[in-house]
Amino acid sequence: MSRSEGRAYTLDPVTFEVLKNAYVNTVDQMAEQILRTCHSFVIYARDFSSALCDLQGDTIMQGTQDIAVHVGTLHYTAKAVLDAFEGDINPGDVFAINDPYLGGTHFNDVRIIRPIFVGDEVIAYAQSNGHWADVGGSVPGSFDVNAKEHFAEGLRIPPVRLWDGGKYLDDVVRMISSNSRAPSDIEGDLHAQAEATRIAEQEILRLVEKYGKDTITTGFTEVQDYVERLTRQRIAELPDGTWETEDYIDYDPAIGEGLVPIRVKMTIEGDQVMYDLSGSHPAVGTFLNAGFGSAFSGIVAGTKTFFPDVPLNSGFYRAIKVDLGPEGTVVNATWPTAVTGFCSGPYEKIMNSIFELWSNVMPERAIACSFNLEYLLVGGRDTRRPESPYFMWYDWMVGGWGGRNGRDGSNATAPIFGVGLAVQPLEGQERLSPVITTEHTIRADSGGPGEFRGGCGVEKGAILTEAEQTVMSYCCDRARSIAWGIEGGLPSLPHGVWLTRKDGDPDFLGAVFSNVDVAEGDRFTRPSAGGGGFGDPLDRDPNSVLEDVADEYVSIERALIDYGVVVELVDGDLAEYTLDLDGTERERARIRAARVGWLEEDAESVAERYRAGTLDVLDLVRHYGVILDWGSGDLLPKTTKTFREMLVRRAVPHW
Repeated sequence: MSRSEGRAYTLDPVTFEVLKNAYVNTVDQMAEQILRTCHSFVIYARDFSSALCDLQGDTIMQGTQDIAVHVGTLHYTAKAVLDAFEGDINPGDVFAINDPYLGGTHFNDVRIIRPIFVGDEVIAYAQSNGHWADVGGSVPGSFDVNAKEHFAEGLRIPPVRLWDGGKYLDDVVRMISSNSRAPSDIEGDLHAQAEATRIAEQEILRLVEKYGKDTITTGFTEVQDYVERLTRQRIAELPDGTWETEDYIDYDPAIGEGLVPIRVKMTIEGDQVMYDLSGSHPAVGTFLNAGFGSAFSGIVAGTKTFFPDVPLNSGFYRAIKVDLGPEGTVVNATWPTAVTGFCSGPYEKIMNSIFELWSNVMPERAIACSFNLEYLLVGGRDTRRPESPYFMWYDWMVGGWGGRNGRDGSNATAPIFGVGLAVQPLEGQERLSPVITTEHTIRADSGGPGEFRGGCGVEKGAILTEAEQTVMSYCCDRARSIAWGIEGGLPSLPHGVWLTRKDGDPDFLGAVFSNVDVAEGDRFTRPSAGGGGFGDPLDRDPNSVLEDVADEYVSIERALIDYGVVVELVDGDLAEYTLDLDGTERERARIRAARVGWLEEDAESVAERYRAGTLDVLDLVRHYGVILDWGSGDLLPKTTKTFREMLVRRAVPHW
């Protein structure tokens, strides 16, 4: 029996509804406060979240614009503070924690927690989580891809008191900020977050004054029970069953080439949904691992996507059971395994796997794989100023979401990691860092082909100007485990950074690297992938392909190769094109007869044709299922074998 079955709700419906929305509004006001007072550009671009928690640390409510990656972790860090300071939490106290081994995400995500007292009785906790741009470690931005243990990733903050009975512990704060390359930003963001929690305290006390303490605390319990009951009702309406799938991290540098599986099994039984990730790969020899909190977060966020109208609090979590399997895996890493890159590694692989599983249960909401979150960090000394201070150009891009049942995927959208993330204003970046953006445009042909096309990604380029002692790091993945389609849809394109030295030739650095020296005048560019396609691309309406060509989402060449649609240019300036329907019918018949055989061709001979220039990267990925080291052109045989098996599983049965 669920906790909410048979419960006699004591609040009348009107009061309940008012308080439910008041709790949401309280958390949203926290967000508005931090947005207006933060110091770092990263937090200003909305890499933060907030929560109101009850006496047990369970989430009463999260805000309407919190980014997904923090969902499902804030109650863990609240509980960690309660455990660490049990019996010693007093009015005016404020705490901090960033520990991913206690349920947090990674070291950059620092949570500030304030108890809310009525008199001498604590009734709730307000929590503000912000991504601090640098928490130390071996590289600017604290994203060292090569880290195997957390000691290279930055400062680990266990539960610690920052205000003691209202007294600011500046010695503790100095110790924390002194371990960062941006100490003033850290202290400014800390105060912004603390003030956000004070806003929550103010609002809850206002509600207590209006409705009484007992009514407010009863509301804390009943909004969680309401969400549990609503979630269980929705699940109970669905068919029971078990579904399985897997997604991949590009490779484990400790063992060499080969895709790293993250396996997800979902079972619906009555009003409960259960997830089993116990078949996932051991922790990898880089920082692309997830602790239990971030893995749980990926599960919650992926599931919540299919229940968009259900409010989010710990009541939602009660309807979900999770088995992450043994400790020490890529989805259940323990201290001191490096975990900062969980976001580009396991997290979105878990979410996209869950999207695919729920697409079987709710086909009307089906969605293919979306592009992977990526971070490009360039850090060093800014010589535009006499003191040459540290700078950190901390950049992420929008990209394409997967094609959907009946609709194309969204173009140039924030990652599923956190749809509240904003595109950072280029002018602001250029003012704060000696990096000038040279291009930022939608990337043609980046959306995975399908009856419903994957959304398009973008291409962004930049040049380093007045700087010295500068290094570049990139955290992405999916240069090899490329965003895939479903129901016959085809993949997108590989991620990765191209660096062109001053007076040099372009060099492909890949999708995961750290500490690459760069100098003034060096240029770099990278695409964000599009989403995978949904449905057989040969079933796409030729007129839709024609519109894509006119919109420059698809080139004339790829319209022919990927969709079998013959488009002829009439007037490029006026974006006028015509269709050759007879030619389209012939071309589609040719592709249908040949495409299964393409996946069986000798992979090395396909690679030779790529190196000779007769095939391009999209031909290899979408039609031959062949994956190379895109810099050297060398075949990756283990990766190709697994990637082909994936294509055969997700595409061929639907052709």
